Formats: sequence, structure tokens, C-alpha cells
Amino acid sequence: MATFSQKASAIKREWYLVDANSKTLGRLSTAIARCLNGKNKPEYSPNLDTGDYVVVVNAEKIRVTGNKLKDKLYQHHTGFQGGLKEIPLEKLLIKAPDRVIKSAVKGMLPKGPLGRSMLSKLKIFAGDKHAHSAQKLKQLAI
Repeated sequence: MATFSQKASAIKREWYLVDANSKTLGRLSTAIARCLNGKNKPEYSPNLDTGDYVVVVNAEKIRVTGNKLKDKLYQHHTGFQGGLKEIPLEKLLIKAPDRVIKSAVKGMLPKGPLGRSMLSKLKIFAGDKHAHSAQKLKQLAI
């Protein structure tokens, strides 16, 4: 019997809906990363993007444990000298709640072009309305 090798043309992608209301950030991110990576499928291949599309709603209603709301800092650099900016999680959830989930999931995906293509299949919305109602969305169990 020959070894099965997944072809990129034979990949079937599903659409999953995740409600982030009252979900812990880390546990939510690992479930999303597994689905984007394709590890929830029997035909997973580490060198191919076999993952599915994930739509996350209610991103501003996530939970974090401990003192992370005040202590956890997100950094970015403006490109200018001395331009390192830090923003706490508490303010980032108000300003851009999609960035919180996106950065958590991004750290769990492979680095390089393969990880960027996986991350492009993640769609995050702050409220409960989303623009992907045309697709057949399955609930992702978390």
C-alpha cells in the first residue's frame, strides 16, 4: 500500500462560526489555530494549508484570567526613532478587539508564507453581525 500524500487541489474547505462571548482568550485562540492549521481533519499535512475558514463574532466580549487586562501589553513600532508604542489589553479591547484575537492566533500558527496564508482565512468581527452569512457556517465546538 502506498503512502497517502495530500494534493493542494483536493483540499475541501469548510466555514466555521465561533462566538467569542465569555470565552477565555487562550483557549479560544488554540481552537481557532487548530482549525486554521487543518489539524482537525484526518488529511492534515504540515507542508500544505489544509485548514478551514473561521469567522469570529463578539470579539470584544472575550475573557482573560488574572490581571491581564492591565498587565498585558501589546507593542508596535512606528518606524521612527524611539517609536515603540505600548497599549494595554484593556484599552486595545475598546479600540480594536479584532487585533487581540488576531495576534494571539498568529503566534500559534507557523511562521512564514504558509502561516500568513492560514491567517488570511480568519475573519474577526467585534459585534454579532458579520459579512459572511452567504456561506454555510458550522459551529466550532470550543
